[in-house]
Amino acid sequence: MYAPKAFGVIKRYVSDNETLAEEILNDSFYKVLTKLGQYSFQGSFEGWIRRIVINTATDHMRKSISKESHKELHPDDASVGSEPVGKMTHKELLALVQSLPQAQRTVFNLFVMENYAHKEIAELLNINENNSRWYLNDARRRLKEKISFINK
Repeated sequence: MYAPKAFGVIKRYVSDNETLAEEILNDSFYKVLTKLGQYSFQGSFEGWIRRIVINTATDHMRKSISKESHKELHPDDASVGSEPVGKMTHKELLALVQSLPQAQRTVFNLFVMENYAHKEIAELLNINENNSRWYLNDARRRLKEKISFINK
């Protein structure tokens, strides 16, 4: 019952690897079933599952991101304005987000879609807050470029 929504969340993080997405889904539901006794009946059950799914996905992404770069990144102070998306469909916008490099896609999803703060993202992904800000700014810049190109 909850797997399709959970899989949709996972696909935002792992767009191009169906096998990894299924692995994360299996790991997530293993955690749900083994930690069912920890559900406190506070808030929705679906929300509790979603949190486990996001944490499991970020655990997998953290491993990849730490391999991607060990250097110190600094946030770009340049403002990234919003571009009109024209008549793009939800599917087209999702495809643009999924085309981002893994680190940028993960931080973008956590910040924009899940409303995590940079401090929380940094803790989840084992990076510092400046790296989180840099990845978000870079994701926004890349998306802006892609949307501008499409709207020309």
